[in-house]
Amino acid sequence: MLENIEGQKIPSVTFPTRKNDEWVNVSTDQLFTGKTVVVFALPGAFTPTCSSTHLPRYNELAGVLKDNGVDDVVCMAVNDTFVMNAWLADQEAHNITVVPDGTGAFAEGMGMLVDKSDIGFGKRSWRYSMLVKDGVIEKMFIEPNQPGDPFEVSDADTMLKYLNPNAKAPSAVTLFTKPGCPFCAKAKAALKENNIAFEEIVLGKDATTVSLRAVSGQTTFPQLFVDGKHLGDSDAVIAYVNG
Repeated sequence: MLENIEGQKIPSVTFPTRKNDEWVNVSTDQLFTGKTVVVFALPGAFTPTCSSTHLPRYNELAGVLKDNGVDDVVCMAVNDTFVMNAWLADQEAHNITVVPDGTGAFAEGMGMLVDKSDIGFGKRSWRYSMLVKDGVIEKMFIEPNQPGDPFEVSDADTMLKYLNPNAKAPSAVTLFTKPGCPFCAKAKAALKENNIAFEEIVLGKDATTVSLRAVSGQTTFPQLFVDGKHLGDSDAVIAYVNG
């Protein structure tokens, strides 16, 4: 149980998935053959650690992982395709491929299927990550076999460090914007043109002027934050992208 199987081939499984309101079978051959793939597996969609940290950070670091030789970043969970698709949309994790291991066949083949009946989950995947090259497991990071839901080694930063110890994770960039604001449009365009990933917090949808004033002391839009530091308005965005 929870055995490290580096050097072995991944299990051969076909996953029924739902795409554009149609059933589409996706095989492990399609996902892994001829590719370098990072996989992270977790107990379930919409659960706390999975939603707050595990998936979001892999989504955030997907670009730099791909810059370091990864073709795709795959999330596995013992959930059906409808749940996985809804979770992906809710998380806006556009850089991740979610795979519904609904029957647990893949997790079982990996030796990572565990019984979580004590919390009403039934059989679920243990939390782990791995680097797979052409269907062969090169590296595994398996969470320690202890009670609860440990989250110590299967994170995205650990995987990136394995791939390239000198790789630099991107800064956390947040932009407060207002619908119809031309300065906001200019700021967003500048960030996108320079391939800078950012989180947009929109007035009326995600925030109010009260929340903006609380964190920045400002009431005008846009306002830029980088790694928790307030940099300023659209002029600050231009200065930031110009380095």
